[in-house]
Amino acid sequence: MSREGKVVCVTEGSGYIASWPVKFLLQHGYTVKATVLDLSDPKKTEHLRALDGAKERLCLFKANLLEEGSFDSAIDKCEGVFHPACPLFYTTDPKAELIDPAVKGTLNVLRSCAKVPSLKRVIITSSMASVMFNGKPLTPNVVIDETWFSDPAHCESIKHWYLHAKTIAEKAAWKFAKEIGIDMVTIHPGFVIGPFLQPTLNVTVEVILNYINGETFPNEIYRFVDVRDVASAHIQAFEQPSANGRYCLVERVVHFSELLKIVHEQYPTLHLPEKCEDGKPFALKYEISKEKAKSLGINFIPLEVSVLDTIECLKEKGFLGV
Repeated sequence: MSREGKVVCVTEGSGYIASWPVKFLLQHGYTVKATVLDLSDPKKTEHLRALDGAKERLCLFKANLLEEGSFDSAIDKCEGVFHPACPLFYTTDPKAELIDPAVKGTLNVLRSCAKVPSLKRVIITSSMASVMFNGKPLTPNVVIDETWFSDPAHCESIKHWYLHAKTIAEKAAWKFAKEIGIDMVTIHPGFVIGPFLQPTLNVTVEVILNYINGETFPNEIYRFVDVRDVASAHIQAFEQPSANGRYCLVERVVHFSELLKIVHEQYPTLHLPEKCEDGKPFALKYEISKEKAKSLGINFIPLEVSVLDTIECLKEKGFLGV
């Protein structure tokens, strides 16, 4: 398709996931309007302004998830909106720091979208968090797909507020989009790794770094996907007229010990933890369907490549000495 002259918006474009769609969209010839929380913070803006095509076709706007109307100017005259912006953690108050930005922020973006006649589609970055946490046992014979929905009551009962926030935010988004008539697609990545464009560490890559430098590893199952595949899926979901509904994005489901084995094979001199933190039998793996994601044309980057590129990026930016 011809992208020349097409205008799209990426919310919180400075973030780990969002920076990559900005990069790819500029490479494809789009004009990109990206929002940031603070236009005066070089850590939020310099890596975006350095992208190829940014000087000619990138415009930055200040916007706040909790301010209704804050996204109006950025979304005005756009054909597509990509909304990856969402907090990942909280310090003291999960409602104020996590749930409100996730739910109210998503609805504020959609309210701005509803004002724009030129808008064709909105792509919301959700998470596997809103898909797979419903209290059902996850065993080796289970295959999770896009028909699964997390249960907000279950997420609240286990006091996992990120799962709760992503679940109710997705539900609220679908309800609003259907009421207003917005063409919307949701993308549900697992645990996102891969190289980062921003100068600071993001939460998911920092988790990997902390465990690489730690003494024990978690007895947990991880659902890994490369950040570049997540970005590509967003763009494909916008460009393909047939794209619809929800898309799970997970390249591989592994126990954390398997990730460490991959790291060790590529970097045998790294000091890696050898002991599981709880000493119990390893948690059981399950599967997550790739079929619908492949219908977007996503050929997943293998986990081994994602791990290598993550560590090389950590080295290059001075976060890891090898």
